[in-house]
Amino acid sequence: MGKPVLGEHSKLEVIIEESYEFKSTVDKLIKKTNLALVVGTNSWRDQFMEAITVSAGINCAVHCLDSRRQQVGLRFSVRDEDEEDSGEERLPSCFDYVMHFLTVFWKVLFACVPPTEYWNGWACFTVSIIIIGLLTAVIGDLASHFGCTIGLKDSVTAVVFVALGTSIPDTFASKVAAVQDTYADASIGNVTGSNAVNVFLGIGVAWSVAAIYWHMQGKPFVVQAGSLAFSVTLFTIFAFLAVTVLLYRRRAHIGGELGGPRGHRLATSAFFFSLWLLYILFSSLEAYCHIEGF
Repeated sequence: MGKPVLGEHSKLEVIIEESYEFKSTVDKLIKKTNLALVVGTNSWRDQFMEAITVSAGINCAVHCLDSRRQQVGLRFSVRDEDEEDSGEERLPSCFDYVMHFLTVFWKVLFACVPPTEYWNGWACFTVSIIIIGLLTAVIGDLASHFGCTIGLKDSVTAVVFVALGTSIPDTFASKVAAVQDTYADASIGNVTGSNAVNVFLGIGVAWSVAAIYWHMQGKPFVVQAGSLAFSVTLFTIFAFLAVTVLLYRRRAHIGGELGGPRGHRLATSAFFFSLWLLYILFSSLEAYCHIEGF
């Protein structure tokens, strides 16, 4: 009559397995929470105190992160070197002091950025963009003077020193994205996005301002092409080769665009690094008229 009846099997076995995807998600949330606690400050005084204070390296930060994980009642795997820690606060090492004195100027400079509590973070974002823009302009002028001092052309200086200096932050951002993201999609997106901003926004805004200025002066705005066509063509060819390699690495025996077996990682890294060296080499040879450009 529809009543429940005890069936043939009177026992039930429940197996609870660990969800690595959920663990990764919680791990990222904890990291973001601790990062917000570290980065977010309530006053300029706290920022300047942190800037002039010598702190321990990453090992101490990892140990503090593991302590916070234990406080919220979550169980995470801890690296072998962290398991050997005694739980005491680490003191800064000699290397920490050296790095502090080498970077104290930049720490104090960026401590002038408003705290993240002001205007819901918009003040921090705006001032940071302004400071980064000013530093980029200064780096460009310094690289031009450096190239003039040692006898390098501006095109070679721009390809080697200016491009390297302005792309290092994007490189570290891509590295962090590749490590923290499961499929490293953010790393590839950061590379293409930063190049898009540099080309469309960087050149577009600069040339627009120059065109408006010379129009107000009553003179035409003329930009000599120079080696631009050769550099763009060379970059397009190398970019096509890089994308081809990324598409090939999607095969199952490799395991993804980034990472995979050690041999594939080393071969891909060497190939990409050689593309950068070849780009510098051909651009330099064309700048000094050893090869004919167009």
